[in-house]
Amino acid sequence: MSSALTGFLPYPIVQAPMAGGGSVPQLAAAVSEAGGLGFLAAGYKTADGMYQEIKQLRGLTSRPFGVNLFMPQPDHADPAAVGVYAHQLAGEAAWYETELGDPDSGRDDGYDAKLAVLLDNPVPAVSFHFGVPTPEALQALRRAGTLTLVTATTVDEALAVERAGADAVIVQGVEAGGHQGTHRDLSETDGCGIGVLSLVAQVREAVALPIVAAGGIMRGSQIAAVLAAGASAAQLGTAFLATPESGAPAVHKEALTNPLFVRTELTRAFSGRPARGLVNRFLREHGPYAPAAYPDVHHLTAPLRKAAAKAGDAQGMALWAGQGHRMARELPAGQLVEVLAGELAAARTALSENPAQGGAL
Repeated sequence: MSSALTGFLPYPIVQAPMAGGGSVPQLAAAVSEAGGLGFLAAGYKTADGMYQEIKQLRGLTSRPFGVNLFMPQPDHADPAAVGVYAHQLAGEAAWYETELGDPDSGRDDGYDAKLAVLLDNPVPAVSFHFGVPTPEALQALRRAGTLTLVTATTVDEALAVERAGADAVIVQGVEAGGHQGTHRDLSETDGCGIGVLSLVAQVREAVALPIVAAGGIMRGSQIAAVLAAGASAAQLGTAFLATPESGAPAVHKEALTNPLFVRTELTRAFSGRPARGLVNRFLREHGPYAPAAYPDVHHLTAPLRKAAAKAGDAQGMALWAGQGHRMARELPAGQLVEVLAGELAAARTALSENPAQGGAL
């Protein structure tokens, strides 16, 4: 296990940063206090909003934690395709009695301002999604004492992360809930992702960086499996989404185990980028027609998603969830960390006593 990544963690458990409201300071604090690594999600927040959450989190725990940033996105969207999609969503706007959002509301998510805050007020860890920061940015964070992690969904992306000089790579399998952290959004690769176990093994042979494995992990036995495959830690998002400390709406938490929602699917319906969520009415009706246009579609549908959440209408919300969502447990976040750690220890013991059983983990 890499001391650079897990030396300050009692348990190799990372709480995934879930943008959109799930990763609140209370959740990150509870995970960190229990011996994992809690994360705040700075995506879709202002730089000041991120800073205020960091201050709040520091008031709740003295343990290490992390902050996640979205990389700025190139402008490859076809305005005509976005316009056609907006026309298709007109009925949704009428139903929820709201206006569609402005698709031209910004592409950089305030990245430079957020990075400046994190250099002026360093935090223990910073991770990046949707691309690779410049080597200069990673070096500046390292000089500030911050551990840097970057998401990769392929071996080539992991190699790019290593070349840029990050301290660790988050290897995200196709099972993961929410947005796939691909470095380039290529529509021809939709649905062609690699499972986390296979991807971890491939990345382990290609790069020397410590690996954090992400994708559908809900049990300690699965953590044991990715560690055996070469990871130093596991990142779990959906597992923490159902906890009382999570900031996700109650209707979203309930949907994770609601038998009405039997499966997940990668979709562009809500944001224009592939993201895994529970299959609901909105996803079924609009997913096949959503263009590859992020964050344009995200901005466009934001008022619809907010109106659906306010109305408690799970059929109109982005119900991000990984493939293991039915295994969600409504435990306090700190208790969940302890349960996962116990399951991990039991799985390791079973493996050491019965090496031939390793493939069953």
